[in-house]
Amino acid sequence: MVRIFNVYYPLRTLILMGGEAVLVVVSFAAAVVVAFGPQDAQLILLDELGYVKIMGIAGLALLCLYYFDLYDLQRLRTTGEIYVRLLLVLGSLSFLLAALVWTWPDLRVGGPATAGRGIFLGGLSVLTVSLLAWRAGYDWVLRQPWLRERVYVLGTGKRAEQLVEALRSRSELGMDVVGWAGAIGNGSLTRESLGAYLISLWQTRQMDRVIVALHDRRGMMPVDELLQLRVRGVKIEDAASLLEKITGKIEVDDLNPSWLIFSQGFRLTPLFLFMRRALAKLISLVLLILVLPLIPLIILAIKFTSPGPILYSQKRVGIHGRVFNCFKFRTMRPDAEADTGATWARDDDPRITAIGKLLRTTRLDEIPQLWNVLRGDMGFVGPRPERPEFVEWLSKEIPFYQLRHLIRPGITGWAQVSYDYGASLEQAREKLRYDLYYIKNISLSFDLYIVFQTAKIVVFGRGAK
Repeated sequence: MVRIFNVYYPLRTLILMGGEAVLVVVSFAAAVVVAFGPQDAQLILLDELGYVKIMGIAGLALLCLYYFDLYDLQRLRTTGEIYVRLLLVLGSLSFLLAALVWTWPDLRVGGPATAGRGIFLGGLSVLTVSLLAWRAGYDWVLRQPWLRERVYVLGTGKRAEQLVEALRSRSELGMDVVGWAGAIGNGSLTRESLGAYLISLWQTRQMDRVIVALHDRRGMMPVDELLQLRVRGVKIEDAASLLEKITGKIEVDDLNPSWLIFSQGFRLTPLFLFMRRALAKLISLVLLILVLPLIPLIILAIKFTSPGPILYSQKRVGIHGRVFNCFKFRTMRPDAEADTGATWARDDDPRITAIGKLLRTTRLDEIPQLWNVLRGDMGFVGPRPERPEFVEWLSKEIPFYQLRHLIRPGITGWAQVSYDYGASLEQAREKLRYDLYYIKNISLSFDLYIVFQTAKIVVFGRGAK
């Protein structure tokens, strides 16, 4: 796993992305060579900075691949779906390139005079064949046993089960579970039997890594055997740390507080918080200026489609438990909670108006929260603010829930881009796992990454209610 912007990525995914960037560059460079010949191609690519334009095309191609979830291998269930999405990417890329060179002819590789040479068409043709072949070859190579790591999970509880399930469902991690202590049976488990079994796996070359997921390590962990394996090159890793890396969240159930105390992270220094606050205000101010023309249209749409006020104000819990008024464009009937009291929104909630559903899907209902950011009630990125009624209840039911109030709540956040809308106790617990990961790994680069992810979420309308 490689850490970028405080998010962990499988090395195989980064190799996939890097390989496809090289393919784009080589495909369009080859098209230039075929169209102009080696000597003129060198002049265009180097002296006329054609390679800069081709690298720009590569960046645009990677952006298209990313937006079509072709680097999120968990979303791609079948090989056929991958190839369909690749063709959609190539089609989208061709339209984008055509629009760009039509608007700015100087962006053509070789300049406007090369309009008839078919550089873009040739490059896309080569890229289509090479990209499909690359994905097929990449998938075949990574399924070879000699490129996969054999893992034994030393544990029997819920965390061990979660880890085994996560590893088996994430083939791109390159880890194959060769066994776990829960499969042996609780009646056969002793420190000596676990130690002997680990040594036998190592002696028969069936294991490359041990992941310790024991709930009670004092009575069960075979320390001597693990030490022997460690000095002989077998990787030994803690389950909580590995789960954090591969899931992007922190498991709060049965989590030892000492793990939070001694683990790296939670860098909430005054200087960092000041810089983060300044960045949030800057982003909010820029967005407020950009969406200003939409505000009168939204007001008219709300006014003429349902009776009631334009804005909706609701009490929410902010930093250090302070309560503030959170503003949104109204998306529900004025009497939405007259009979029920405080309730979460649901799928196809009848209280949501027709225009309100559109505003929620596009996130335009949250434009007034930019004012909350400028006022200091919220940050741009952070855990979503919850209502006081829910906070009181959730704090009793979910361990470490109050930790999400260490920082200002945000318009968007790691839980929002990683998980669906939460409308139950278990969903609130799941969102807290992502919120704790964010707070533990908080950084300005992580904030910018979440903003980038949010743009993708808004484009595809995911997670809204």
